[in-house]
Amino acid sequence: MGFMDKFKGKAEDAVGEHGDKIDSGLDKAAEVADEKTGGEHGDKIDKGVDKARDGLDSLGGQDSSNN
Repeated sequence: MGFMDKFKGKAEDAVGEHGDKIDSGLDKAAEVADEKTGGEHGDKIDKGVDKARDGLDSLGGQDSSNN
């Protein structure tokens, strides 16, 4: 098992165990970024959060889009 396989396994474990906290952190980070940019880039921030959630879903085998 190579380094990347080990890393992916650890990431999957972390997402599976702490997915709710990670999801909450994404929401908070998006809120701060939106405030800092004066709401100018809300659509881009939302797209970034959606992409991050998609990546987490693929690692954790869960669907965080229903939050």
